[in-house]
Amino acid sequence: MGRRRWGDGVGVLAVVGAGGERVRVPLEIASSYRARTKGLLGRESVDGAMLLSPANSVHTFRMRMAIDVAYLDRRLTVIAVRTMRPGRLGRPRLRARHVLEAEAGAMSKWGVRAGARIEVVEDPAELCHGVDREG
Repeated sequence: MGRRRWGDGVGVLAVVGAGGERVRVPLEIASSYRARTKGLLGRESVDGAMLLSPANSVHTFRMRMAIDVAYLDRRLTVIAVRTMRPGRLGRPRLRARHVLEAEAGAMSKWGVRAGARIEVVEDPAELCHGVDREG
């Protein structure tokens, strides 16, 4: 599988369930150095999730909220999910190529857990508001 490259912008995160159903969530994509460095810093909340790519670790210094962090491999399979309080430094994951961030507690609601598969849709026409289950 080739290397995945996205531009900074918006899209949709699809979490693929065991039965093939998808949970769709609004997604911000941070692929430039500047966008990845800023991430969720200074925000009070996030609508959906943020994908940092490429990345294999994050920190929560200067964050105002606790976040869920999912480490993704090159095939967009979740390696691990952690909840991080503000002021923490995450341990780098050697196999991780991308990091997904969301408000604490959101990922368990969406079914993001170790072994889950993630899809990224960049087409703005596919944007959804809130969580949308399709079959």
